Amino acid sequence: MINFIIVTHGEFGAYLTEAAESIVGRQEEGVRVVAISPRVSVSEIRERIRRAIAELSSVGGLILFTDMPEGTPSNLAFPLVKDVPNAEMVTGLNLCMLVSAFSHRTDYALPDLVRKVIADGQKSVCDVRRRFLDRTAGKGPQSLEGGRPPLPEGAAGKAPPPSGISACR
Repeated sequence: MINFIIVTHGEFGAYLTEAAESIVGRQEEGVRVVAISPRVSVSEIRERIRRAIAELSSVGGLILFTDMPEGTPSNLAFPLVKDVPNAEMVTGLNLCMLVSAFSHRTDYALPDLVRKVIADGQKSVCDVRRRFLDRTAGKGPQSLEGGRPPLPEGAAGKAPPPSGISACR
């Protein structure tokens, strides 16, 4: 199984993790969030990241996610993870990326999961009006619901995407 460390500005990573778990289910192990806060010293943040890397590095692999390139989370994390065997760092984290990572952490080898997560994240950034109009004009995939059937009433947290918007996974 591939493990994940999520390093972000403030509590962004915790909120993304909570949202992703509400979609795909609770991740019982192998996920750690490190929040970057001006109230915590740089040396303490580095130590939290270093400790998370030491605890979550595994044969299956480790992906360290950050929220933006060249931001403080990336600048603090990369020197600590760059030489760790079987570990990758991916930046620009969004909810679709995390949903994809959680959904496929046991299905893919590390390099393949990294490619999939990045592709899914890039796919999720779009002009919704254009995507919807292209699909209704027959220029894109025919399913406006991402291929998912409607869920029964009360299936909270598992609703299909709105018409015209495809799923992250």
